[in-house]
Amino acid sequence: MSLKLRAGLFVSCLLIISFAVPPSLRAQQHVVSPTDIHKELVNATDRRIQDRRKVNDLFSSEEAERALRGAGMDPGQVRTAVATLSDAELAQLAARSERLQADFAAGRLSNRELLIIILVLAAVVLIIVAT
Repeated sequence: MSLKLRAGLFVSCLLIISFAVPPSLRAQQHVVSPTDIHKELVNATDRRIQDRRKVNDLFSSEEAERALRGAGMDPGQVRTAVATLSDAELAQLAARSERLQADFAAGRLSNRELLIIILVLAAVVLIIVAT
């Protein structure tokens, strides 16, 4: 076979393949744009940062750290464990932390009750991370 014949055969095959593939597949667009994906990732990161801050605020007070140490827990280890929670676990814990702080501020919880709940939550966090 001559070089011209091979080149012609190759070009013919390319044309057949390009016409055989429907235009909808060639120009297929993504359902979600990269910009939307980026925005959602940024929002998820912001939510996680806010949730971590809420939970760490609960465990960071002087009284909470004293109670954690008194119960044999390392406050630093609890904060490290909080950082390893999944987004869903962290969101749940952040919501509970907010409710606890609101109840304490409204006088529905005593300081002692709040510290007991903090100890229980810290224990739960450490158990979740350990499993």
